[in-house]
Amino acid sequence: MNLHTPGIGITAVGSCLPDQVLTSRELQDHVTAGTGLRLPERMFEKATGIVTRRFAADGEYASTLALGAGRRALAAGGYHPLDIDLLVYASATRDVVEPATAHLVQAELGSRAHAFDVSNACNSFINGIDVARAMILAGRGRRALVVTGETPSRAMRRDPGGLAEFRAGFAGYTFGDAGAAVVVEPVPHGGILDIETETASEHWTVGGIPGGGSRHPRGDEHTYFHGGGKELRGVFEKIGGDILTRVAARTGLGWDAYARVLVHQVTVPYLERFVELTGVPADRLVLTVPELGNIASATLGVQLDRIRDELKRGDRVLLVGLGGGVSLMTMVWEVS
Repeated sequence: MNLHTPGIGITAVGSCLPDQVLTSRELQDHVTAGTGLRLPERMFEKATGIVTRRFAADGEYASTLALGAGRRALAAGGYHPLDIDLLVYASATRDVVEPATAHLVQAELGSRAHAFDVSNACNSFINGIDVARAMILAGRGRRALVVTGETPSRAMRRDPGGLAEFRAGFAGYTFGDAGAAVVVEPVPHGGILDIETETASEHWTVGGIPGGGSRHPRGDEHTYFHGGGKELRGVFEKIGGDILTRVAARTGLGWDAYARVLVHQVTVPYLERFVELTGVPADRLVLTVPELGNIASATLGVQLDRIRDELKRGDRVLLVGLGGGVSLMTMVWEVS
């Protein structure tokens, strides 16, 4: 997929983190307190490299975090809510099954844009940026606000009924909550230069949250995350190298061409394996997982917000997304 159509870029970024901080030790103590499970000391932290994460409080929702990030992105760009004509809520987490959570965000934001949801697990946000870009190129919008709010902590099984349930839901103990947002619009130079995807949908059963759809419309059991971290990692390792090879061959850009490389982060071992397999210079990464855990589709947006002020015109950033389903996605962005 060779897009190479400069002219649409990211002009503002924002993020939003809940105030509540929980350490891995506190989470492990909570999980084991009511179950009688005897786990090795600091098992959660040692297995994942995650030290802390943020959890949304009661009364805070996915839309709350998306709204906070969206307001900050608009403020960063000097925009009013009525300056946007496309609002894309792009997240793995919804407030409700219907209507689209984009409408809940828009009602609080005060915008009057065409609003809808995009969902593709942890790749939702980067997919949302791609959709917004495509709609602007097609003349269907002028300026888009793409937001995500993620509260995967609410799919975490905090009271497993035994060792089997604990193991089935262990990947869920990596989760944290966050929101992110970007403004996407025409730019005079630079912008989004390249997008690539790789999808292996035959692996959709490896992990996910089965409830809320027509297969499992009711039942608390289906609202917990189930999945094997090792299986997902194996799939990503199998298909992940090809996508980066194609991007490099098509664009002619090696690692030295990027000021930063933003990668979806599940655990520290996952990230270390990514560095080992791809050869990406570790100093180009933006490390968030030890502090925030796996914040799903908000990961790349939070990383981008953290480095935005250090970037200058002409700097290139490579975004690498990994999502259940299974899908991989890359985006090359040049700062305008």
